[in-house]
Amino acid sequence: MPKTSEKALPKPVAVKAPAKGDHVFLVDGSSYIFRAYHALPPLNRKSDGLQVNAVLGFCNMLWKLLRDMPPDNRPTHLAIIFDKSEVTFRNKLYPAYKAHRPPAPDDLIPQFPMIREAVRAFDLPCLEQAGFEADDLIATYVRLACERGAIATIVSSDKDLMQLVTDCVTMYDTMKDRRIGIAEVIEKFGVRWRGIRPTMCPACPGSASRPRRN
Repeated sequence: MPKTSEKALPKPVAVKAPAKGDHVFLVDGSSYIFRAYHALPPLNRKSDGLQVNAVLGFCNMLWKLLRDMPPDNRPTHLAIIFDKSEVTFRNKLYPAYKAHRPPAPDDLIPQFPMIREAVRAFDLPCLEQAGFEADDLIATYVRLACERGAIATIVSSDKDLMQLVTDCVTMYDTMKDRRIGIAEVIEKFGVRWRGIRPTMCPACPGSASRPRRN
């Protein structure tokens, strides 16, 4: 029996798979977290002094995204995608992968579970998978959406995700209120897109693991 002080996670709710004409919105939650953390000054909870600036900033950014969606461009499916852990299948292939990247700040780490809890309070799904990065899951879901005839919007400004932009996938940078399509990618990098390839979404069907809802 769980302790009374522990909060049980909500049970997964079955949702209809994307179909032709649907619009899938995928928010790069991990990117949102770091943007929120660095955008706001330290903010401590009075009860215990815990830092909560990233929680506040994340919730404000998410609320603004939901509030400002135009009525004629609202998604039929929306999820927030997070990194599950720092160790992924890439570390097994190449141990030095991202070895130069500094660890998350000590006062940010306790905010990670609070942000996930906040997302669930918005009644939105948190998607994450052990062994994969948020980028992997985003690539998987947009490919599956496109294969089903849906369109997808990736809410992020991450340059790595721009390789996913196609005629059915666009990106939306909320900080600049700017949409990124094929023309914008060509303008930025000077190269043309070739579509989403299987190697760009290692969690696609047929891989050892696939994304699941938590």
